[in-house]
Amino acid sequence: MILIKEAITSIYFNTKQRYGSPRITLELQNIGYQISRITVAKYMKQLGLYSKLSKKFKVTTNSKHNHFVVPNILKREFTVKEPSKAWVSDITYIQTKDGFLYLTIILDLFDRKIIGWSLSNGLSTKQTTVAAWKMALKNRKITNELIFHSDRGIQYANKSFTNMLDSFKTVTRSMSHKGDCWDNAVAESFFKSLKTELIYGNKLITKEQMELEIFEYIEIWYNKKRRHSALNYKTIEEFNKLTNYKNVA
Repeated sequence: MILIKEAITSIYFNTKQRYGSPRITLELQNIGYQISRITVAKYMKQLGLYSKLSKKFKVTTNSKHNHFVVPNILKREFTVKEPSKAWVSDITYIQTKDGFLYLTIILDLFDRKIIGWSLSNGLSTKQTTVAAWKMALKNRKITNELIFHSDRGIQYANKSFTNMLDSFKTVTRSMSHKGDCWDNAVAESFFKSLKTELIYGNKLITKEQMELEIFEYIEIWYNKKRRHSALNYKTIEEFNKLTNYKNVA
């Protein structure tokens, strides 16, 4: 019992208190322990180990504008069978000692990987959606028809961004219904995880420190090590090894 409690404690702190009993159970099973989630939950309670709790956060994008918006083509079809069939994007704010930073992400629904992101001091289209889109294109090719889904924020609806997307003949734009966060639930869920696992409950740090923390969270933790419920609690790398798309970046 002592060894299993030590293993639970080690996983809990190695994952920076981000894992609850379901994911810790899978980590234990992965290294050879035969143990149930209920038992892990009991031991965690005895040890006083609790995963970080989430909070609500404010909408960052501004949908009050006169730019052209498009219908919801994605229609909450969040499970896709191939990479680069549906990408979702959103923007959130992150508070630091020096003021706010704004994080823009582009996520591939196939494997939930963050393929493009931008952390900026302002909310201009160049700093946010354009920068994230350019990174996404470097990280993952568009080979066939792609749905790009977002909310109706000005960073997604203005001409400079829409013209860039429209230059790709195989890309179809899709936007959430007005004020409906569930239409972009996967992107919202990522921000909820990030703020729960990285930010809430911690002291404010500088922008420079936050940039390093965000890089580590996305590129080292979320994209490589974190177990995702949408992938049957596999990591993104484990999931891609089991698919027919072994060479997906």
